[in-house]
Amino acid sequence: MARLRLGVLISGRGSNLQSLIDHFCMADAPAEICVVISNNPGAAGLARAAASGLPTLTIDHRRFGSRAEFDAAVNAALLDAGVELVCLAGFMRLLTTEFVQAWRNRMINIHPSLLPSFKGLHTHARAIEAGVRFAGCTVHYVRPEMDEGPILVQAAVPVLADDDEDSLAARVLVAEHRCYPAAIRMIAQGRVRIEGERAVIAGSGEMPPATQFNPA
Repeated sequence: MARLRLGVLISGRGSNLQSLIDHFCMADAPAEICVVISNNPGAAGLARAAASGLPTLTIDHRRFGSRAEFDAAVNAALLDAGVELVCLAGFMRLLTTEFVQAWRNRMINIHPSLLPSFKGLHTHARAIEAGVRFAGCTVHYVRPEMDEGPILVQAAVPVLADDDEDSLAARVLVAEHRCYPAAIRMIAQGRVRIEGERAVIAGSGEMPPATQFNPA
């Protein structure tokens, strides 16, 4: 069976990218990373990708006169690499509606909160301030509205009494590294269908330990 061709967009250190590299570098994996693209020439994630022998490309958003021009360049690079699923992994640029619609149901994102709560930035600080007992992460299909779209996978972690933003972020990151590969694997296996704005998962797979993980 042909492997699902992934294009990963990053802006920073590439922590989730490394998790995807670790899960999909084997020849028998159901997906493969075909290109890693960053809008930031100094992104540490580019070095991670290069060290793993993956094709990398920098498309510096500052060199373009508009978001539409930047998005067109990214779109062309993804098409040139034969990408079938776009994976946003710490990509810190808002994408135009036209770009998102062009990749509708073929682009996913990981967000460090239990959506629909705490959309946007500073999720961990806001969760602590709100006094919630659980935080977590969400993998979802991308829609034009920020942090909207059918939810694929979520994992919850406890918010401890002595947590600060950094300690909670570290705990959530462990869950992110489990959730993102799991979501991609389900898509690659053909187990996901979209009904309205819900992602319906067929069958069940192996669930990672030590976290509240959904779907079961």
